[in-house]
Amino acid sequence: MNIEQIKRNGIDIAVVSSGETVITDARSALDLAMSVKYETGASRIAVDKRAVCEDFFILSTGVAGEALQKLINYHIKAAFYGDFSRYTSKPLRDFIYESNCGKDFFFVSSQEEAIQKLTEAP
Repeated sequence: MNIEQIKRNGIDIAVVSSGETVITDARSALDLAMSVKYETGASRIAVDKRAVCEDFFILSTGVAGEALQKLINYHIKAAFYGDFSRYTSKPLRDFIYESNCGKDFFFVSSQEEAIQKLTEAP
């Protein structure tokens, strides 16, 4: 796992990339967030989609809901970046749309867009 620290407009953002799955459940999402916060001080995290298990994107498993609830509880904002076009599930597409309208979680296509969303989030 690679964690890169970026400061944009005075906001610390950690960019997480990995060749292996890092987020597999709520516990691993929280572990990642706390590791990032400890190592970088950042409470805003951009996560490469490839570091997230596929069950996260099957809403019926509950992985996404539980993981994101943990992040909310610890005041962590996250943007997941990558190609989400292959997911055709209407509930997932609606979830992504609603998340992108909010202020805590975003699903975008590029790392730069993730950093931008996290910079603009209140």
